[in-house]
Amino acid sequence: MRASLKVVKTTSETPDFVGTYFSIRDWSEEDRPREKLIRKGKEALSDAELIALLIRSGSRNESAVHLSRKILLSVDSLNALGKLSITQLLKYKGIGEAKAIAIIAALELGRRRRSEDAAQLAKITSSKTVFDIMQPLIGELPHEEFWVLFLNNSNKVISKSQVSKGGITGAVVDVRIVFKLALEIGATGLILCHNHPSGNLLPSDADKKLTKKIKLAGDSLDVKVLDHLIITEAKYYSFVDQGIL
Repeated sequence: MRASLKVVKTTSETPDFVGTYFSIRDWSEEDRPREKLIRKGKEALSDAELIALLIRSGSRNESAVHLSRKILLSVDSLNALGKLSITQLLKYKGIGEAKAIAIIAALELGRRRRSEDAAQLAKITSSKTVFDIMQPLIGELPHEEFWVLFLNNSNKVISKSQVSKGGITGAVVDVRIVFKLALEIGATGLILCHNHPSGNLLPSDADKKLTKKIKLAGDSLDVKVLDHLIITEAKYYSFVDQGIL
């Protein structure tokens, strides 16, 4: 006679079977992530279930959903998961190189989509608008990058470009490159942006000197420097908002 199993619902999405491992194919159809997405739509799936669809299988002793949930619990958020390297993901039992690459690629696509949504000929109305455009691009990087938003007469973004990439503590910017790009595309305004991987929002003396140098060059070419933002993962510093530009 087959022993009965006690089922404990740990979430509204997936079952846990106490003391026994069940693969996803042993679950009822309504609980399987693939079938749930087809029947109820992507919004019905938890983060763990969506990741499970990427990695497709778990380890010998746990399903893809349970493995995904365990990974998410260890990093606290999707944002933190997106920062893990292949080497770090390989430390989880059941995650091989192909699964690690699938996770990284999917989260990178999500990051790029956020950036595209924010930058579709966005009209700059405040420093917050700039932050929304640039945070997905540079806010979470472990090294410093310097970008320029190029604007038209209506203060709409017509292009954005990385003009320098550096290490943890800084990036060197060639002012000539900035204005070469601006003149090529007919920009009438610039917004300077760079990130501080340390999380420190305050501008350095070098940041202030560079801003002044670019502004003076822009004045002579009739290309206005409208702001300079320092961006971190969740916050930003605007030179204009702080009254130093």
